Amino acid sequence: MASFQRAIVFSLVLMSLLWGSSQAKDLLVGGKTDAWKIPSSESDSLNKWAGKARFLIGDSLVWKYDGQKDSVLQVTKEAYAACNTTNPIEEYKDGNTKVKLDRSGPFYFISGAEGHCEKGQKIVVVVLSEKHTQVGNHVGSPAPSPVEFEGPAVAPTSSASNLEGGLLVALGVLVLGLF
Repeated sequence: MASFQRAIVFSLVLMSLLWGSSQAKDLLVGGKTDAWKIPSSESDSLNKWAGKARFLIGDSLVWKYDGQKDSVLQVTKEAYAACNTTNPIEEYKDGNTKVKLDRSGPFYFISGAEGHCEKGQKIVVVVLSEKHTQVGNHVGSPAPSPVEFEGPAVAPTSSASNLEGGLLVALGVLVLGLF
């Protein structure tokens, strides 16, 4: 009887972890509404934020900025390195930009305002592949490094905290179920 109860608790815990970790999230770039700006220092770089976060296929990045003064350009790796704004993959100017991360791998974004990218207003986001989103690989493992180029940029927040909280609750339920 006790082993049957443990099996049920384990199954429920596993289902809740898998369901919770597969939900797509809207992630505010830099974790705050005023993050899309020239960073005041390298420690204020958006790439620092992005390096600490876990981005999954289906997540969306959200930028809040003054669309009259700035824009977000999705660019190639080469355009990112050179701060080349002339031929972006996509250009967003609405001040409330939402970009869905629809594949694994790196996404490159720079400011469209003159001179801003050169001063560090840019970000590389690395989206984990499906094999890296398994429960065992998702918690506690560092994000792939987006630092392919020297220089400052600003970063996003992590959805891993929800998963860690879910793990703690599940562990508590499992321990209580054993007694």
